[in-house]
Amino acid sequence: MSYSWQNKICLVTGASSGLGLAIARSLASHGANVLLNARTRATLEQAADLLSATGGSVVALPGDVTSQADVESLAREVEQRFGGLDLLCNCAGRSTRGEVLDTTTANFQELWEVNFLSVVRMTRAFAPMLIERSGHLVNIGSLAGKVAPRYLGAYPASKFALSAYSQQLRLELGPAGLHVLLVCPGPIKRDDAGERYAEKSVGIPDDAQQPGAGAKLRGIDPDWLAERILTACEGRHSELVVPWKVRWLLALAQLSPSWGDWLLKKATSG
Repeated sequence: MSYSWQNKICLVTGASSGLGLAIARSLASHGANVLLNARTRATLEQAADLLSATGGSVVALPGDVTSQADVESLAREVEQRFGGLDLLCNCAGRSTRGEVLDTTTANFQELWEVNFLSVVRMTRAFAPMLIERSGHLVNIGSLAGKVAPRYLGAYPASKFALSAYSQQLRLELGPAGLHVLLVCPGPIKRDDAGERYAEKSVGIPDDAQQPGAGAKLRGIDPDWLAERILTACEGRHSELVVPWKVRWLLALAQLSPSWGDWLLKKATSG
């Protein structure tokens, strides 16, 4: 029998826009009961209304995943209202731009909270529910969680930590029934691509303001990627790296850091 998302309880953070919204839309289209989370209530409720209008079963649950109190409140509400959880997708996060020596400790701390510690908080809160149902934990990382291009400020360090955490979770909790999927995508297509970091990118090359800091990769369609993520969950895969060809760079970087650095410079702008 093929895997079915019908009536599964699925929580997606960072779900008011971008890839998070696309994942929520894909889950709803496959019959899941989708719980949307993001900080801003108004935009989150707009996203919920949009998906509900297509016939999806969608509930907006506002909250800040960088707040321990909000995460604990969210976990209590999910357990009380829905009785458990089948999938948690940690999609909340953000990128930045800047030279590494211009990136302050405060900059690192800010991205560490949003891109990594939020995942730790959410995972600790929801892991018991997921394990009970042999459910799925999906952590949205980045190619920058495998290699660290220039001019991305604190972003690569925060995503490298997420890669390590996901591996530890697989090894320790996989035997208990938890499926952990780390997703490492290249640049995602956005309407504001190339404009998001203009005010924070003084002094770095113009190309580095582009998606992926100028990575010479085609932007990934978020709806296409969302479907790939669900397929990877159905197969209980460990990692999803997109585009697939980047695996050659990752393998070379492990075998020879100097060759990996050279190839990474060739593959990015600036």
